[in-house]
Amino acid sequence: MKEFFTQRIKRGLVRRLNNLKIMSVASEIARKESQPNGAPVIFFKASTGIDDLSWNSGFHLLVSWAFRLQGIPVVYFACNSGLSKCVLGTNRDDPHKGMPCKSCVMQSKVLYKNIQALSRSIVQTSSVNWFDLQRDPELEKEISGLDVEQLSKFIFHDLPLGALCLPGLRWVLRIHHLSDDESTRYLLREYILSAWNVAQKFDALLDQIQPWAVVVFNGQFFPEATARYVAQKRGLRVITHEVGLQPATAYFTEGEATAYPIHIPDQFELNSEQNSRLDAYLTRRFQGDFTMAGVKFWADMKGLDESFLRKAADFKQIVPIFTNVIFDTSQTHANTVFEDMFDWLDLALEEFRLHPETLFVIRAHPDETRVRKASRETVEGWVASHRWIKNRMSFLSARRNRSVRMS
Repeated sequence: MKEFFTQRIKRGLVRRLNNLKIMSVASEIARKESQPNGAPVIFFKASTGIDDLSWNSGFHLLVSWAFRLQGIPVVYFACNSGLSKCVLGTNRDDPHKGMPCKSCVMQSKVLYKNIQALSRSIVQTSSVNWFDLQRDPELEKEISGLDVEQLSKFIFHDLPLGALCLPGLRWVLRIHHLSDDESTRYLLREYILSAWNVAQKFDALLDQIQPWAVVVFNGQFFPEATARYVAQKRGLRVITHEVGLQPATAYFTEGEATAYPIHIPDQFELNSEQNSRLDAYLTRRFQGDFTMAGVKFWADMKGLDESFLRKAADFKQIVPIFTNVIFDTSQTHANTVFEDMFDWLDLALEEFRLHPETLFVIRAHPDETRVRKASRETVEGWVASHRWIKNRMSFLSARRNRSVRMS
């Protein structure tokens, strides 16, 4: 308990120090901002943090500052308690718990310090469009009696609200297969109502300022996904961003940021320096010595033990099978042939049966057991549900490093 309060105090102090630095730089940006010229770019984020400066919030801010210093007008589309339920504010153990809007809006006002509220149809300087919540009685009535499956497929005025809300809901609940209980139905209804509010307010903003482009975080959580959908429906250029794989890097794309689409020409070859850099990076990553979004996940990763190596020597070959966390936002892109990851494992199970000479090693993703973000649908659970595997497998486990091996 003492450690908990100590960390909480440290976090509060770091947040205040960061906010002072942000406000100082924001004031300097406002003084040095070039005279805006041309159509504006809209920057929108609602799912990168509540009261702390995350890496994705930082990249959102840095890029928008760079635009402003070059004379490109920027309009921030900012939430002012405009979501009845948001992704990061949802408590999956207490779905009806109120949202932390006060601290979240306060943090946004720090990021957008010295920027005036949008009030004119012609953008002559960078500004903020703060949107609030207006619940739609017609929509509330339409979705009030729907089950989870119906809500997931729900379309309202040609907007696929249900599909837009699914990735965020699965991420919050740490599952892929949603239960048809009242808590899940409640959250999905509130997400749909909030997404529709975003659509209405964002559509009005697009009418007002006629932007050149839209920049959103991730594009998978429902606030940003809805804004992206509305903008693309108009034929606007939409750029999504995520943290990069290298420390302190970001990835921006007109495609799906969580899929990290990279076109590599057929004739491309790494030079010796690039090969050396890649080898050094992979060596560290194989040992768990890497960070992503400022977090060092698996510093205590360990190698294979002697018992595993002795067992492996009895087989003709080893086939590693790498899984992901089932609720990850990348799963939207991954599950194009199979319904979900476990559906794919079910098919792989047939191969396990046909090849007793092969040692199949399922490498469960370490994030399945990550503190405070543990998955509620795990590879271990899938194994336990299949009697044949359970009778022929053993676990290779180290702290935060678990594999399932089958012969």
